[in-house]
Amino acid sequence: MKIGNLDLGDRPVLLAPMEDVTNPPFRVLCKRYGADLMYTEFISSDALVRSVNRTMKKLTILEEERPVAIQIYGKEVDPMVEAAKIVEAANPEFLDLNFGCPVRKVASKGAGSGMMRNVPQMLKITEAVVKAVNIPVTVKTRLGWDEDSKIIVELAEQLQDVGIQGLTIHGRTRCQMYKGEADWTLIGDVKNNQRMHIPIIGNGDITNPVKAKAAFDKYGVDAIMIGRAAVGKPWIFRDVKHYLNTGELLPPATVSQQVKMLKEQIDSAIDWIDERRGILHMRRHMAGMFKGLPNFKHTRIEMLRADHYADLMPILDRIAIEWGDLHIEEE
Repeated sequence: MKIGNLDLGDRPVLLAPMEDVTNPPFRVLCKRYGADLMYTEFISSDALVRSVNRTMKKLTILEEERPVAIQIYGKEVDPMVEAAKIVEAANPEFLDLNFGCPVRKVASKGAGSGMMRNVPQMLKITEAVVKAVNIPVTVKTRLGWDEDSKIIVELAEQLQDVGIQGLTIHGRTRCQMYKGEADWTLIGDVKNNQRMHIPIIGNGDITNPVKAKAAFDKYGVDAIMIGRAAVGKPWIFRDVKHYLNTGELLPPATVSQQVKMLKEQIDSAIDWIDERRGILHMRRHMAGMFKGLPNFKHTRIEMLRADHYADLMPILDRIAIEWGDLHIEEE
């Protein structure tokens, strides 16, 4: 799969953009486990234009994590164009426009997936951004606003016509949020549309290697994107790539192995931010780990309540000692 001059090879597996998740330390870890392309957290165009410090830090790219796409969102043409130029100066491999975020505070204001209800404005923004920068521009969006307005097949053609070089489709409507199962049939319809010539990336419910392979085989997408399934389990990229290449499933990681990887991630998060915020950030990752362990509820609560590194590390050491050789079966 190629986006501009970037060749990601055959059947690449991408890390989805996730707010408060896909910061540089996490992206580096996912890269180490085999992710082919990283996306930043989604970035407000208005905040970029105002040079908000926290937002500007999201533009940071570490060389060891490349290739990286920076994703922005907004609802007005001028701020999106200005933000796109700021992004270009940060030197990502390409720029992604977020027309898919379903979160109320974004979509209700007309940005993110709110753009599904204002396609002319979406196309106007996209065309203006494409013309304003010299790096490839891609889009991430959803099937439509609701069950009665699944417009993605037509929309994909329109977005291609204004110059995007790749399209990621999440197989849900905005109204579904993340509920129910992702519907890949329309993603397949977009990919099989004879008018489409840009890469189509499928997203939604890729939680294990078998589902990853089925997405490629059944729907013919050029790439797949993994989001929530990587939270607390960045090694999913290694497992998926191994299965795609060999047809063999790797054994689930042992608890000891998971603890070792978690410690590494905690250290990176603290180095990136600070101890207090780094541990707070990691709670979202820790909450998704060690599911299925017997008699673990009390230890989980203790782990998620730990506020300091010195309190958290002994808990993780105890987990490794007590459950260390167990394999947690994957979904």
